[in-house]
Amino acid sequence: MKLPSSPAGCPLDALLRVLSGPWTIYILCRLHRNGPTRFGQLKRQLVGISSKMLTERLRSLEKAEILYRVHKPTVPPQVTYGLTAEGKELTTVLDQLNTLAQQWDGRVQNDSNQKMAS
Repeated sequence: MKLPSSPAGCPLDALLRVLSGPWTIYILCRLHRNGPTRFGQLKRQLVGISSKMLTERLRSLEKAEILYRVHKPTVPPQVTYGLTAEGKELTTVLDQLNTLAQQWDGRVQNDSNQKMAS
């Protein structure tokens, strides 16, 4: 995996810098859930993302070797993206974070409901 250098020299910091970009986690989750996906289909699934932003995020993840890109020079060109082995390893952690986020979201909603009832 090729991560950018971290000012702190910390590999975790470097990984989090790649993942913290806008739309990045959502892109990874879609590729994890759906498998290899063509650019246009991915754009339709990510409602609200611009083509420019999607291209930037995909290039960043490809550069970090978290995903791969397959280009077929047809008319129109077919460009498909999928998770590399490292990207698939990352999805295990993302699944765990998703479970935690849902638990925390449930607590926040329950706390809000309890406060309103008081």
